[in-house]
Amino acid sequence: MPKVTVDGIEIEVPEGATVLQAAELAGKEIPRFCYHERLSIAGNCRMCLVEVKPGPPKPQASCALPAMEGQEIRTDSQMVKKAREGVMEFLLINHPLDCPICDQGGECDLQDQAVAFGRGSSRYEENKRAVTEKYMGPIVKTVMTRCIQCTRCVRFAEEVAGIEEIGAIGRGENMQITSYLEHAVQSELSGNVVDLCPVGALTSKPYAFEARPWELKKTLGIDVMDAVGTNVRFDARGREVLRILPRMNDDVNEEWANDKTRHVVDGLTKRRLDAPYVRKDGKLVKASWAEAFEAIKAVNAGSSVAAIAGDLVDCETMYAAKALLAKMGSSMLEGRQTGMKYDVSSLSAVNFNTGIAAIEDADVILLIGTNVRWEAPLVNTRIGKAVRRKGAKVFVIGDEIDLTYRAEFLGNDAALIGKLPKAAADALKNAARPAVIIGGGALAAEGVHGAALKLAEKYNLVRDLEDGRSWNGFNALHFSAARMGGLMLGYAQVGGISDIVAAQPKLTFFLGADEVDFTKFENSLKVFVGHHGDKGAHAADVILPAAAYTEKNGTYVNLEGRVQFSNKAVFAPGDAREDWSIFRALSEILGHKLPFDNFDDCRAEMVKQVPALGVEGLADYGWAVPKLSDKAAGAINYPIKDFYLTNAICRASDTMNRCSKELIHGEDMLEAAE
Repeated sequence: MPKVTVDGIEIEVPEGATVLQAAELAGKEIPRFCYHERLSIAGNCRMCLVEVKPGPPKPQASCALPAMEGQEIRTDSQMVKKAREGVMEFLLINHPLDCPICDQGGECDLQDQAVAFGRGSSRYEENKRAVTEKYMGPIVKTVMTRCIQCTRCVRFAEEVAGIEEIGAIGRGENMQITSYLEHAVQSELSGNVVDLCPVGALTSKPYAFEARPWELKKTLGIDVMDAVGTNVRFDARGREVLRILPRMNDDVNEEWANDKTRHVVDGLTKRRLDAPYVRKDGKLVKASWAEAFEAIKAVNAGSSVAAIAGDLVDCETMYAAKALLAKMGSSMLEGRQTGMKYDVSSLSAVNFNTGIAAIEDADVILLIGTNVRWEAPLVNTRIGKAVRRKGAKVFVIGDEIDLTYRAEFLGNDAALIGKLPKAAADALKNAARPAVIIGGGALAAEGVHGAALKLAEKYNLVRDLEDGRSWNGFNALHFSAARMGGLMLGYAQVGGISDIVAAQPKLTFFLGADEVDFTKFENSLKVFVGHHGDKGAHAADVILPAAAYTEKNGTYVNLEGRVQFSNKAVFAPGDAREDWSIFRALSEILGHKLPFDNFDDCRAEMVKQVPALGVEGLADYGWAVPKLSDKAAGAINYPIKDFYLTNAICRASDTMNRCSKELIHGEDMLEAAE
């Protein structure tokens, strides 16, 4: 490892590190605009200038300069200070002085660095350049006069999102960043360019003029829009969450979030259930909690009771419902609301065993019946990284779709799993780190799960690597945040939801389950415990208003079996209550009192039953292969038809509805001025 001296401090730096990284290892702050740790080096803002000896007697861009043995680096010399002031002065020549009305105000890199490293005054008195606004879609608001051409957005679009739709036109002072043909950016990750933009050129269109960062209370949480378990921050003012931003977690989401995660926030305040309802004479009528509980008690269900969990619920909610059913003598629990019935006797056989971060290391990947781009966008970026940076080969069994990276489509016939084409078979056979990923569509198809598990044995997907690490290349890709937690809590019947339908329960609880075929529960009292007036509420006989994911503490398990805790940001509206407390109160009315009185006690009882749910981090499922039918044939359907409208919160969101109309269905959306 080379040794360098930074402002008189001698340190060792990793091979291949840049001077900028070396300076930061020494604890020195280096200003930058174009440099970003997760993007390629551009070296075009020149703000990270330092003085380096041996070398030419002039400031040099530290982001693009390799750290070499014996270098003397100065970050605080008079030459460096004057050079940075000059660069900042040039950057501000054409920058509009509109901080009071800019949404980046208070969290703007240009603002911060102008104060820390710039001059106290400007010598420029000429007219400033102006640039027309660009249209980038319903998510990103542009004020391109502010743009300093750092190209972070361009590099993100190409290297992470995998779309080449943002670029530069013109030269010199006339250079402009734009989406090609100025159409909406066709990416489910486009909102990340707002976080990347170091100035106010790209800001969040739905959040425009809503709040200043210092007004907001910040709460750490977990996203539930998919099963990735993206680490997020809820920013709230009063009783309303105004925005959701990603937090950094290299093992899960790095520092990105998909557009659904970020911009579903307006759906949290619309179409909310804020009071209990009871169906009388065919119509839902507002009622008190006591009346709603009495209507449930009047059924005298005995042990003929079931609970069906939706895609967004936390583990505590599922545990409280399970505990109540157990006291009533029932074990009819199901979390696969759309009717899937794959084998869950081994949780490792339905887990993303390779891990979200480790899938980057795979050299051959076979996708079976999964549109990863929609089912788990941040897993798709990892696969894209494996392809673009490490040359991984990707083969796909399923309909042809744009995955944003190079892939070979083998056809949409499940029978191909048992007789892979020679190119795919040879690639898996010779791979050092092979991986197979089966999606929700594959798990729903007859025989596909068993056929995919046969591949694990045939191509030795579970092995020890030469460096001593273990490798498990068999992966199931879920797209429901509640799925793995539900399976750990036993929310799975052998025959899926059809087993519950066959039992004809007198009383059925739907825990935020909106995608169920409710016509099959005509002989049951349907109790919907949820937060939005969607399909479940319309079909219910009794509605018990519950809290959304931002309004309660909760435990969630992501698709790789990672247990994570989310915190309460705001209170639920009206008479809505946290889900666990609803079942606690109801248990007393039904004469089956549950043994907890607060959230912490509820979590403690749950952890007694499933200890893994009490420890943040990856749960250990071991590795076991169940004996399943491997006779697979026929087309496999992708389960998600519209990325932006997958759950009740999305469907209540104006932003998500606009994204769906414009980006999925191609409708022209006019701006107000048009």
